[in-house]
Amino acid sequence: MPDLPPPESSPPEPSPRESSPPDHAPDPTEDDMAEEIPADGPAAPPSGTYRVQLRGTPEERFGFAEAAALAPYLAALGVSHVYLSPVLQAVPGSAHGYDVVDHSRLADELGGAEAFGAMATRFRAHGLRLLIDIVPNHMAIPDPPDRNAPLTAVLAEGRSSPFARWFDVDWDAGGGRLVPPGHGEPNYRRFFDISGLIGLRQEEREVFDTTHDLPLDLVDQGLVDGLRVDHPDGLADPRGYLRRLVARAPEAWLLVEKITEGAERLPSDWPCAGTTGYDSLSMIGGLFVDPDGEKPLTDLYTSLTGGPADFAEVERESRRYAAEHGLKPEVDRLTRVLHRIAGDRPGLRRALVELLVAMPVYRAYVVPGEDAPPQAVEVLEEAAGRARPRLSEDLHGDLDTIVDLALGRGEKTDPEFIIRFQQTTAPLSAKGVEDTAFYRWNRMAALNEVGGDPDRFSVDPVDFHTHCIRLARDWPQTMTTLSTHDTKRQEDVRAWLSVLSEVSDEWAEAVHRWRGWWGGAQSPLEPDLEYLLWQTLVGAWPLEPDRLTDFLAKAMREAKTRTSWLEPDAEYEGAVLDHVRRVLADPDLITDVTAFVSRLHPYARVNTLGQKLVQLAMPGVPDVYQGCEMTGLALVDPDNRRPVDYGLRREHLHRLDTGRRPKDVDDEKLLVTMRTLRLRRSRPDWFGPAAGYEPRAVRGPAAGHVVGFARGDALALATRLPVGLERRGGWAGTTIDAGRQGWHDVLSGAMHWGPDLDAAEVFAQLPVALLIPREVSR
Repeated sequence: MPDLPPPESSPPEPSPRESSPPDHAPDPTEDDMAEEIPADGPAAPPSGTYRVQLRGTPEERFGFAEAAALAPYLAALGVSHVYLSPVLQAVPGSAHGYDVVDHSRLADELGGAEAFGAMATRFRAHGLRLLIDIVPNHMAIPDPPDRNAPLTAVLAEGRSSPFARWFDVDWDAGGGRLVPPGHGEPNYRRFFDISGLIGLRQEEREVFDTTHDLPLDLVDQGLVDGLRVDHPDGLADPRGYLRRLVARAPEAWLLVEKITEGAERLPSDWPCAGTTGYDSLSMIGGLFVDPDGEKPLTDLYTSLTGGPADFAEVERESRRYAAEHGLKPEVDRLTRVLHRIAGDRPGLRRALVELLVAMPVYRAYVVPGEDAPPQAVEVLEEAAGRARPRLSEDLHGDLDTIVDLALGRGEKTDPEFIIRFQQTTAPLSAKGVEDTAFYRWNRMAALNEVGGDPDRFSVDPVDFHTHCIRLARDWPQTMTTLSTHDTKRQEDVRAWLSVLSEVSDEWAEAVHRWRGWWGGAQSPLEPDLEYLLWQTLVGAWPLEPDRLTDFLAKAMREAKTRTSWLEPDAEYEGAVLDHVRRVLADPDLITDVTAFVSRLHPYARVNTLGQKLVQLAMPGVPDVYQGCEMTGLALVDPDNRRPVDYGLRREHLHRLDTGRRPKDVDDEKLLVTMRTLRLRRSRPDWFGPAAGYEPRAVRGPAAGHVVGFARGDALALATRLPVGLERRGGWAGTTIDAGRQGWHDVLSGAMHWGPDLDAAEVFAQLPVALLIPREVSR
C-alpha cells in the first residue's frame, strides 16, 4: 500500500459544496486505476459495497452498460460488491425500478439480458461481485395494465382467473372483481398507500417460484452473489419467505430492508446476514451530536414554532392521520376481518385503531399455528398499555380481545387476522412516522431519518460500542450505511446540521435574523416548515432554486397539515414557493447565509470524515451510496437519484493514487473511503465475519472527543464534537491506549510509536486516523 504525502499542515480551504454534477473530467486509463485484484476464484466474504441507482428514463439513462463502465473505478475504490437497484422489467421509464411488471425479464430499458450478462462478466473480471435488489412484496398496476400479464388476466376474469391467487385482494369487497385505481376504494393490499402497486402473495409457492426464478437463476449461473430483499415486513410470513429463499440459494449473501425501532432487534430466527443498515446509521450519526445542545435547540424550536417539546404526541397524531386517511382501506379491511371473528360490537374499530396507532415498531412477528414469540408479546402488551388510557373503560375488553387475536391466543384464533394485522401495522409505521411525523416536527432535522428516533438527541460512545459488539457477535455480515435512496438527507447534510448542536446560540441568532429580514413582513410558511427551510439551506448549501422548491413541496405535502398529495392547496403551495424564491433571490440574505455556512465548515469537515471512517471500519459490511465517496449533499428522492459525475471521481481518485495531496474535503473523504475499503478487502482477518471489536480507552481532559476501536490489528480513531474540543483548548494531555508499539496511519502516512498515543499528534493532519502495525505496512 503506497504512502500518500500528508496534507498541508493547515486544514484545506472550503471548496464549493457539490450541488449538481459538474462537467465530466477526462477518465484515466484502466491501467492508471488498476490494483492487484484477483479476477475470479472462491468468493471471499463481502468487504464493502457500492450502491448504483439504475435508471431507465430516456433523458437520464443509466443502465447495465453504464454500470459496467464503472468496473475499474469501483475496483480501485476498494469495494467487493456492486449493489444494484432492481433489475427486472419495471414500468417503462421507471426512475427507480421498484414498480416491476414482469418477473421473467431483465429490464429492456436497462439493456436487457445480454447487457446484464456483459456487465456481470466485466465486474467479475475486475474482482467485483453483484448484489441485486429484489422486490417480493408488490407489482405495479401499469397504464395500460396489459404490461402486467397476470394482473391483466385477473382484471378480466376476476376471482376465477388462474392468477387470482397471485394478488392480495379482498374479493368480497369488490363483488368478486379486482377494483383498479381510480374506480372510489381499492380492494387490494397496496404498497403503503400507493394504489399503483398491488400486494403479492409470496406465501403461495407458485407465486414465489414464478417471481423468483430469474433472479435465482442468475445466482445459480454465478452472475449474482447476493440478494437484498425490499420491504419484507409487507409479506405474510417474512421468516418463511426467507427460509424458502435460502433453501433455493444457500450460498447467497442475503440482506433484508428491515427498519428496527428503539430497542427492537432483527428476529434471531431469520436466516439472513442482517439488515441494510438503518440501525447503524442512526447510531453513527448520534455520535456526532452534542447532548448539551438538546435543551437550547428544543427551547428554540418550541419558541419559534409553538410545537411540542417532544415527539411522542406528534407521532401519535400522525399515525392516527395515516390510519384514518391514506391507509383507511387497509384499516377497513382489517376491521371487517375483526367483525367476522368477534361480532359487530360497536367499539371494536375504535379499540383496533388505538392499538394500531400505539404500536412501537413496524410489526410483531407472529406465525399462525405457533406460539407468539416473547418479543411479539412484549410489543403487543406495550402497545396495549399505550392505547388503554385513550379508551373508555367499557372498551378495554375489546382491546384485550384484539391483542389476543393478534397474538393467536384464545379460542377464536384466526390466521387471517394475525397476518392482516401485521401487514397493516408495517405501512402504518412507515406512512405515519417517516412520511408524516418526520415532516411535522423538525427540532433537529438531522435526526428525522429512516430508522431513527427524533426524540433520541445523541448517542453516547458507550452505547455505540455496545451496538458494535452486538453486531460483531450476532450479525457480522450485516450492512452498514450512511445514505440510501430512501434517506431524507444524505450523510453530509446531516454532518453539517450536527454542528448546530454545538453552536446553538449562534444558530438561534441567525434564524431570528433571517426570519426578520424583511421587517414585519409575515412569512406564509407554517412555522415548522419555515424552520425546516433554514436548516435545509444550512445543511445542503448551495442549493439551486428548483432543488429547494422541489424538496419543500414534498415536505409540506408529506406533513399533510395545510396541503397534501391527495388534497393539494394550490394557493398555499404557491405562496410558500414564491417566498422561497424570494429568499434565494435576496443577495444580502444569501450572503449572510453563506457566511454562516462558512463559519461551520471546519467543524462539519470533522463530522463528515469522522462518521465516514466509523461507518467504514465498524462491524458489518459498509455500503457507499452512489457518489458519497465524496461530499454527499442530496436531499430526499428524487434529488438523491440525480446523475453522478463519475469522471470527476475517477480524476480525484487518480490524483490521490499518484501521490497528490488532498486539496479539499472531497479529496479527504475520498481518501478515507478508498484507504479504508482497500484495507478491509485486503485484511478479512481483521474486518471479516470472524473479526471482533474492541473499544479503545482514551484518557485526559478531551477524552470525550474521541471515538476509537480496534478491528483485528487495525485501530480506527475519529474526532467528535469539534466545537467543544476547540473551546476546551485542544488535545493537550489527552492520550489513546493503542495497546502496542509501532503504528502507521494509512490515511496521513504518519508514523506513531505508543502504546500511549498523544491525541494531538494522531490528529495533527486529519481529524481521523486508521492505524495498522508498522511491520504490516512495510
